[in-house]
Amino acid sequence: MSFIEYTGPARLDRRTKRLTQRLSHDDIAIIDHADLDRVSAEELLESGVRVVVNVAPSQTGRFPNPGPLLLVRGGVRLIDAPEADLFDNVDDGELLTVRGASLYRNGTRLASGRILGADELATRLAEQRGRVTEALEAFADNTMRYLREEGRLLSEGIDFPALKTRLRERHALVVVRGPGHKRDLRIVRPYVRDFRPVLIGVDGGADALLEAGYKPHVIIGDMDSVGEKALKSGAELLVHAYPQGPAPGAARLDELELTYEVVPAPGMSEDVALLLAYEKGAELIVAVGTHLNLIEFLERDRSGMSSTFLTRLKVGEILVDAKGVSRLVSRRVGLGPFLVFALAALAALAVAVVVSPALRDIFELVAIRLRDLLGLG
Repeated sequence: MSFIEYTGPARLDRRTKRLTQRLSHDDIAIIDHADLDRVSAEELLESGVRVVVNVAPSQTGRFPNPGPLLLVRGGVRLIDAPEADLFDNVDDGELLTVRGASLYRNGTRLASGRILGADELATRLAEQRGRVTEALEAFADNTMRYLREEGRLLSEGIDFPALKTRLRERHALVVVRGPGHKRDLRIVRPYVRDFRPVLIGVDGGADALLEAGYKPHVIIGDMDSVGEKALKSGAELLVHAYPQGPAPGAARLDELELTYEVVPAPGMSEDVALLLAYEKGAELIVAVGTHLNLIEFLERDRSGMSSTFLTRLKVGEILVDAKGVSRLVSRRVGLGPFLVFALAALAALAVAVVVSPALRDIFELVAIRLRDLLGLG
């Protein structure tokens, strides 16, 4: 971003995925997001925001994280100001000015940080890719710890409530606000049209369904990043709660006076959604935006990512990624089928003419008229 000074309204939220829903290109986004992940970077770019100030390290080096580089290459000025007290000293919407790597209010400097450049981020990303083994070992240790502590709940199943929506022997489309989820939804449009699967939105995935023109049948998650329109769409609501613990999302639904069920379960909400479809007898589960590869697993700094790995082991036989579905339901048809169809129709017409004297007379009369019109008599 090549400007010397920029002034705009500050927008703050410690949850980046919430902040992106209300950003415009004039705003200065202030976030608290260590290891800014790729999904958040994509959504910040889509908002059109020109400046992002992060009070946490955007790239810690813990794993190969492409998010910050994606953001900077998209033309955003990314300023790291670790431990700056902006969330305590700045009100949402007040005008601030960015000069270089510093943030000012009415000429008074509030914070000074460092601009992250594309070359620096690319170099650090290459170095981090060489240290994947360390991250993999930590991930494996965490997976084994989760298996010892909570794996029994995964293997024995979760006590899901009865649903009005029937899943048995039907397909289920599980939509997560994850890498490439908008692209995936476009890819599976022919599949949704032809198979009419049960649509399950995981938190912000419910909003993605609405944006794509679909109405979710079930919404599951902690309900912190779901829009009110989605919550009031008529979908069945399942609040993901901690095992033997609180359900933070229930308070919001109580305020909205919405009916819901609580599902205590370990792991992440996307795991619970996949297990819901599996336990309720879905014939096939198609995943949109879920986490597939090692980097996607590692960039989510949560111990629960291990449960995602184990969940995929359990439901793997009926789980298909959206990108694979696009190859199965491609509607691209060449000229060959149309030529065959046309030749078959002509053959059927010829047979009808041969066996029907009346049709022969009509075709002979048409031929005579055509010769007369063309002067070929």
